Amino acid sequence: MIELIQGGAYLLNGTEIVEEGVQTQEAIMARTGETVTKEEARKNTMAYGILERHNTSGNMDKLKIRFDKLTSHDITFVGIIQTARASGLTRFPMPYVLTNCHNSLCAVGGTINEDDHMFGLSCAKKYGGVYVPPHQAVIHQFAREMLAEGGGMILGSDSHTRYGALGTMAMGEGGPELVKQLLNQTYDINLPGVVGVYLEGAPVKGVGPQDVALALIGAVFQNGYVKNKVMEFTGPGVASLSADFRIGVDVMTTETTCLSSIWQTDDTIREFYEIHGRVKDYKELKPGQVAYYDGMIKVDLSKVRPMIAMPFHPSNTYTIEELNANLGDILHETEKRAMVSLDGAVAYSLQDKVKDGRFLVDQGIIAGCAGGGFENICAAADILKGSYIGSDGFTLSVYPASMPVYMELIRNGCAAAILETGAVMKTAFCGPCFGAGDTPANNAFSIRHSTRNFPNREGSKLQNGQISSVALMDARSIAATAANKGVLTPATDFDGELGRYKYHFDSKIYANRVFDSKGVADPGVEIQLGPNIKDWPAMGALPENLVLQVVSEIHDPVTTTDELIPSGETSSYRSNPLGLAEFTLSRKDPEYVGRAKEIHRAEEERMAGGHPCQLLPVLKEVMGTVKARFPQADHTNTGFGSTIFAVKPGDGSAREQAASCQKVLGGWANIAHEYATKRYRSNLINWGMLPFLIEEGELPFRNLDYLFLPGIRKAVEEKTEQIPAYVVGEEGLKAFWLRLGELTDEEREIILKGCLINYNRV
Repeated sequence: MIELIQGGAYLLNGTEIVEEGVQTQEAIMARTGETVTKEEARKNTMAYGILERHNTSGNMDKLKIRFDKLTSHDITFVGIIQTARASGLTRFPMPYVLTNCHNSLCAVGGTINEDDHMFGLSCAKKYGGVYVPPHQAVIHQFAREMLAEGGGMILGSDSHTRYGALGTMAMGEGGPELVKQLLNQTYDINLPGVVGVYLEGAPVKGVGPQDVALALIGAVFQNGYVKNKVMEFTGPGVASLSADFRIGVDVMTTETTCLSSIWQTDDTIREFYEIHGRVKDYKELKPGQVAYYDGMIKVDLSKVRPMIAMPFHPSNTYTIEELNANLGDILHETEKRAMVSLDGAVAYSLQDKVKDGRFLVDQGIIAGCAGGGFENICAAADILKGSYIGSDGFTLSVYPASMPVYMELIRNGCAAAILETGAVMKTAFCGPCFGAGDTPANNAFSIRHSTRNFPNREGSKLQNGQISSVALMDARSIAATAANKGVLTPATDFDGELGRYKYHFDSKIYANRVFDSKGVADPGVEIQLGPNIKDWPAMGALPENLVLQVVSEIHDPVTTTDELIPSGETSSYRSNPLGLAEFTLSRKDPEYVGRAKEIHRAEEERMAGGHPCQLLPVLKEVMGTVKARFPQADHTNTGFGSTIFAVKPGDGSAREQAASCQKVLGGWANIAHEYATKRYRSNLINWGMLPFLIEEGELPFRNLDYLFLPGIRKAVEEKTEQIPAYVVGEEGLKAFWLRLGELTDEEREIILKGCLINYNRV
């Protein structure tokens, strides 16, 4: 089904793979009549060409990218614009689309969400942007329909910013990276590696894009095969896939931890642009005659079968057939893995879902940027026709990804077919993907064609004893399961016909409702601020020395951004930095906030000109131990704050709040063996936090220990590779070493000044 080539590979004429080896050049010469160096062949990937056209540095090893367009949703755009305003923003220098698909529902008893929407509308008018009202479209569907263009680049403040199937290289990053673009700065990265994904064959009936995506994620996530690289989709199998199918695979590449994605384009994609009235934005893309890839993934589409990603990660994959055949063993293994993520906080069992040898689920969801596409829902409707979901506990909700998609489902009868079964059709909304909609009952098991199934992401609250599970599946198998009244069923068991439906895009829906400034700013517009929209608190520059208290220690193999700052109802405070910070690590380490606040009080006292050791007597002992070795250290040149240790933090969302919430509570650093994603590490840096690395092995410190970092400012300035640090103990200082990894000069300056706001403040 999926084969990973170990080492590099050449792709010849888009159809033949030659693995890198001793006789490689001879093989290339024999097949093409040409000789080509690896360096020349690297330039023949689609990714290289797009990056080269958007690079402003003149050095392809050190990229400084300017994107064509930006996009954000209503969890992130308030903080982004507030940050840019604090740095002198006068207008959006490029098209910037503000969608409202995450907090579409008004908060009960208040207007927090709608206040943010009105903030977005007023900013789109004032600075020259585009505003998409709630329920019109999820962020990525609008971008596909209205923004993508062949050979272009889009930066979004959502991790699933992926439009590679349409020929657009798109990246999801934390808000500060969009702030840089708004301030005419650049996105700075080393030239990424490119991994080819060679598709051959065609999917069998009942297999959908989520099945292919989950098979890929299961093959490459754990081994880091594509981490921070670009996935480039090629091969004869691409032609067998519709545009919607390619889009459905592409959006899930985020879960592999790749940097971005790009696909070869053809008449199928040209037709997509024609349907949406934008044929001028189509561009044919394909690799050069001889293209070199840093790795190659071979996918035989004909061998992919309906998949399920069991709790609590998209890489925890099995075929549905395999799960049903080995229920006892796989459910037991899933329970064991879950208890690591849940820290044993609640009793967790899946065995009670097995009735008479069959696995019964409680809820089905087809939604968002992954599941809410036209073809997914049409296929689900065909599978459901003539069936009903029953009147017991099982429920099914379907969320089309945009109003134009919804309208076409009404016109072609698929919406009626779904509603007749007892399922519910809802408007475009990302809520089920992050715990703000269709939260399952306690101990319930939900199958979803959405993007993630991380612990607690669907709305569980472990501290309240509430836990439920999400598994990822394709819309087709969700429909087959729904038709079977909740009995887990692969869509390949469906023996009926799946229709081929023609899509007609109704542009009037957006023309009549979306505000588009056409890039014209109106400085006279007054920004509409709600009472929960707060400015960022003052943040100081990096001091000469640091005393850090370890206030949380996490030893899970991977820590997600949802565990660092929970999604769901907590996001109502997303525009209130201090209010949101109260939820930091609340479902993983409820003691974190109180501990971080306590040590932060010392830094606030120091910044106000007071004496922190008088405020917190324990610091008098700490500084006494420090001064015995470093007599020049005192509260005038030593800052106080917190740090956390996690093995591999930052998997998942691009939400900058995973870092900024730590910062506003006095966080100065993270310490990790590695960072799960580039975007989380970038978020730390942009909020002035030190992204420390420590070698694997027994930690030299424990939770609640105090650490002393002498000369940390000088170390950042002078690009010191090995940074000395000390555990402050009763017997004195115990030395150990930290590293910062590679930092650009700009990133160092941001850390030195304390955050991106300080760096840009005018």
